[in-house]
Amino acid sequence: MQCSKCRRDAVIYQRYSGLHLCEQHFNRDLEAKAKRAIREHRWIASGDTVAVALSGGKDSSAVLYFLHRLLHERRDVRLMAITVDEGIGGYRDPARARAIAERIGVPWVTASFREEYGVTLDEIVARKGTGLSCSYCGVLRRALLNRVAREEGVTKFAYGFTLDDEAQSVLMNVLRGDPYRLTRPVREVAGFVPRIKPFMYIPEREVALYAFFHVEGFDLAGCPYAADALRGDVRGILDAYTYRHPATKYSLVNLGEALRNPEQPPEGGLRVCERCGEPCGEVCRACQVLDEVRRGA
Repeated sequence: MQCSKCRRDAVIYQRYSGLHLCEQHFNRDLEAKAKRAIREHRWIASGDTVAVALSGGKDSSAVLYFLHRLLHERRDVRLMAITVDEGIGGYRDPARARAIAERIGVPWVTASFREEYGVTLDEIVARKGTGLSCSYCGVLRRALLNRVAREEGVTKFAYGFTLDDEAQSVLMNVLRGDPYRLTRPVREVAGFVPRIKPFMYIPEREVALYAFFHVEGFDLAGCPYAADALRGDVRGILDAYTYRHPATKYSLVNLGEALRNPEQPPEGGLRVCERCGEPCGEVCRACQVLDEVRRGA
């Protein structure tokens, strides 16, 4: 099949747009969408230090490559990568993430659950089971990334979240009946490094293809504990529905954005946890998770 924009062979068909794209026009299309997201959200400004949460997987590796391509000639913006070792045997070797960062030419730092919390995710799962493994991991990982980012002077944290991830999150909050997460405003909060998501309007399969074209050595393996998570069920439901209705994921992401009212203050406000010193809501979820894990020892 030929590209819809030229006579080269197409490498992908976008069902939502009806376009066949060759490698050159695919790259242009993806990068234009990511640049538009950054521009519309005003995510990067002069003087920023942008850190990518680099797991070594396809999405984070692709966003690191894209941001390096976008920013490498700018002297007023610094780019780096931060990797967290959760302690999952045979998964997410930090050496893989380090090699990717070095090949792209980006400074890299790492931290681990073992050093920060005195426990690995494997040990947490052994004590608590797999049912809430993603919840525990997510809370602890975000808290550790935020601490390391502050220590490194990071002003923006870039995640490789894709359209699929964002749509799944919206649907998960609907299925949980969680109005606060659906309507929680996106705003800067003291102590939290703001997050940016350049690929939030780009389907996961397109991000994967972009990674295949440009990044060497990324990890294709999925987390061994993700099978029991709610997100896995939602992914299956959403993918099946989107096959028949190609714009569904875009609709969910747009809904999530529309529901957030930036004028509405966060419920209960934020405070600093007396134990760990990190900003939190009424309850510090990181400390709460660690207490649950230790009680289950």
